[in-house]
Amino acid sequence: MQDLQDCVNNVWEVASDLYARQTRKVWFWRKVTFHGWPHVSFVAKNAHKFAFELDADPSVAEIAGLVHDTNYLVTPRGPASEGSRLRAKVLVDAGLDKDSISVIENVVISAETRSRGRNISREAMALSDADTLFKALPITPVILSPLYMRETGRSLRELAEKIVGEQVPLRDEEIYFYSESAKKSYEKWGDANLRLWSYILESLDDPSVVDLVEQMEDYTKIPARASSKEHGVQAALSRVRNGLRN
Repeated sequence: MQDLQDCVNNVWEVASDLYARQTRKVWFWRKVTFHGWPHVSFVAKNAHKFAFELDADPSVAEIAGLVHDTNYLVTPRGPASEGSRLRAKVLVDAGLDKDSISVIENVVISAETRSRGRNISREAMALSDADTLFKALPITPVILSPLYMRETGRSLRELAEKIVGEQVPLRDEEIYFYSESAKKSYEKWGDANLRLWSYILESLDDPSVVDLVEQMEDYTKIPARASSKEHGVQAALSRVRNGLRN
């Protein structure tokens, strides 16, 4: 694999141009708001930072951060693998060779929230911590989550189910964050975020709350109801109600 330190600036340039085009809807049929350039650049910078603590390659982690969400430029709800072809194009345009692209792809896929585990690479841990930090920010439910729902077409219930169903098990397994600094500084934010979303999900069992959200849909463009429930949500919700920490 080539020395990726020499390629980092090129990837920033190619990726920023890609996201600038989608913001103007050039070559893309819709704007990507939640998973757009502010998110991607935030994750890349923090992945670089966490990589040093985790003894990972900071260039690999940073580049992976820049291309980890290309799937959302292709489809509103698909997994990270849906963005593989576009991700590879960005990296080829930035001068990465085949072996390096494969390494970046493996980091991105293994760091995905819905499937990541304990035994992932250090670079994937750094990427995951950066992405999880964005999700756990106290401003995310207030400012950013509405952008996510509009971008992906998910209802409020679907988003609450997704967060509780995917992230509570990671918290239970003590891999919500991997680096000690992230755990020390941001785990309390994650705890509060998961409690909030569990209460949101609980509130949507109240018909009067659902009725209120549905009446407000003309203004928010956010539906209350989900078409289907995700696996494991109720068990996870029960664990949150009983307290993330005993």
